[in-house]
Amino acid sequence: MLRLYATVAAGGFRRHATYRVATAAGVFTNTVFGLILSYTYIALWAERPQLGGYSADDALAYVWIGQSLITVCGLMGGGFEDELIERIRTGDIAVDLYRPADLQAWWFSADLGRSAYQLLGRGIVPMAVGWLAFRFTLPAGPGSWLAFLVAAALGSTVGFAIWYLVAMSAFWLLDGQGVVQAAWLGGLFFSGMLLPLNVFPGALGEVARALPWASLLQVPADVYLGTYRGWGLLGAYAFQAGWAVVLLGAGRAAQAAATRKVVVQGG
Repeated sequence: MLRLYATVAAGGFRRHATYRVATAAGVFTNTVFGLILSYTYIALWAERPQLGGYSADDALAYVWIGQSLITVCGLMGGGFEDELIERIRTGDIAVDLYRPADLQAWWFSADLGRSAYQLLGRGIVPMAVGWLAFRFTLPAGPGSWLAFLVAAALGSTVGFAIWYLVAMSAFWLLDGQGVVQAAWLGGLFFSGMLLPLNVFPGALGEVARALPWASLLQVPADVYLGTYRGWGLLGAYAFQAGWAVVLLGAGRAAQAAATRKVVVQGG
């Protein structure tokens, strides 16, 4: 069975690797937005040095980490939820349920391949361009890079779990796009894509840092910047893993309820 899911993951990687023009366009877009945000952050940190506990170089690194992980961790969409929602709406999901494989594990494997490709295809180049332009903070060594990649992988898992749960809502709704838009806005704001969550004041900051979206960018960025060390790093991983377990469990419960009680629309 593991071989099956590995094959599905490889297929997800190859599928997205075929869209080379889209990848190039994505790299260009991420780079342009990274430049815009970088100059915005430079102006902001010139007025408020050490804002959120970050130096100006740390803040610039945060910008480019966000541009590198935006598709890897699904900050603004998982890349699969629209397809899954459409299959639920049309009733084609019945074919998926007849496969000799778990529905959630199948889509997770496919998304794992997509995420790996996005890291290589759209993550590295914007990061390199940003560093050449601004010489922002880099991790201290190979161990720090590895710690960051682990945090990014956990963030990608949480991202999948969020968007899978969003897609499951289509079993009960005529159109799941409203839930998609709400999750998109939540991901944009509460992941720290616009501003680091450390900058958010008071109770808002505490709530934002406790929500699952913090796992997608804020935690990986802080791991990259060396904020977490030793037991603190394990605690950061535990935060991400905990949300992954909770959300994957919620998605599985929704899937079980839907396949047991809900008549597939159009099926």
